[in-house]
Amino acid sequence: MHLYAAANGAVLAVSGSPDDFTARRRLDEHRIECVAADPRAPDRAFCGTFDAGVFRTTDGGASWSAVGTDALPESVTSLAVSPADPDVVYAGTEPSAVFRSPDGGETWAELAPLSDLDSASSWAFPPRPHTHHVRWIEPDPTDPDRLFVAVEAGALVRSFDGGETWQDRVPSGKRDTHSMATHPDRPGRVWAAAGDGYAETDDAGETWTTPTEGLGHGYCWSVVVDPADPDAVLLTAASGPMRAHRVESAEAYLYRRAARDDDGDGTGDSDGDGDSDDDESWERLDDTGLPTGPGATRAVLAVGRTGGECYAANDRGLYRTADFGDSWDRIVVPWDGTRRTAAGLAVVA
Repeated sequence: MHLYAAANGAVLAVSGSPDDFTARRRLDEHRIECVAADPRAPDRAFCGTFDAGVFRTTDGGASWSAVGTDALPESVTSLAVSPADPDVVYAGTEPSAVFRSPDGGETWAELAPLSDLDSASSWAFPPRPHTHHVRWIEPDPTDPDRLFVAVEAGALVRSFDGGETWQDRVPSGKRDTHSMATHPDRPGRVWAAAGDGYAETDDAGETWTTPTEGLGHGYCWSVVVDPADPDAVLLTAASGPMRAHRVESAEAYLYRRAARDDDGDGTGDSDGDGDSDDDESWERLDDTGLPTGPGATRAVLAVGRTGGECYAANDRGLYRTADFGDSWDRIVVPWDGTRRTAAGLAVVA
């Protein structure tokens, strides 16, 4: 186990086994917004802050140093590593812009301005309506030139040429996307968790559907897909932002959606067309070992390296499941005793 978590106002680097681990806590003095890492370079990770740009570690989290200070704004709100090349890193900022590093964080350059899009004049982040930011960047694992970018709040936009140009939001897309997931076995499919609901696309964002049967909460935050089964999805959700993020009023839940196995062949593709059945409803997962419901903030999710493995970070700590949500074990990491909402999670081993 080797992962990085942005939780309780710091970056935690956790390594070892769930029963015998070490955890390093760093960057307490900054407001941490996001983390990103890649299993091809597990000792290297990136952390975005609200007030000091990007920090990078090259020694597994023992030490962190600022990078890109001459090019990046102070507020870096999202990070992603390219599935095609671990040296290519993307950073989303406030105000909304996307930057790219081709050399593991040494140098950065802004991609085509997002502010040129027609919808940009309507973008606004409700707590600070004078501004907005890039909440999530999702590089497509099947096409290195395809990027999906979520602006909070206002648009989910796309690029098909590595960020040289951007395609504006489409009518069926969500306006307040918080996270996205893709899968190498499902080209063109994107799963989106948004403040205005849940959505999926099978055509790289041209059109979106909203399969929400059984989903009892519409403010969605984190979504992941089982590495071994692209028909299995986990989602965290609440009734609204105060229930999701604020410790004092928290009440958030975990849902799972999996395709039906009507024909008994071990898959959810009952009609044999290679796709999952769309009528499968969401199941709320309660009493599994992961704190949910009253008193629990929404968890940030990240899948592991094997089928069924997933990690979750919330105000209570760090948790792991090996059966994609049926049961969770707490990994007792040294949270500092103050309950704060987790901001990011990246698993590398």
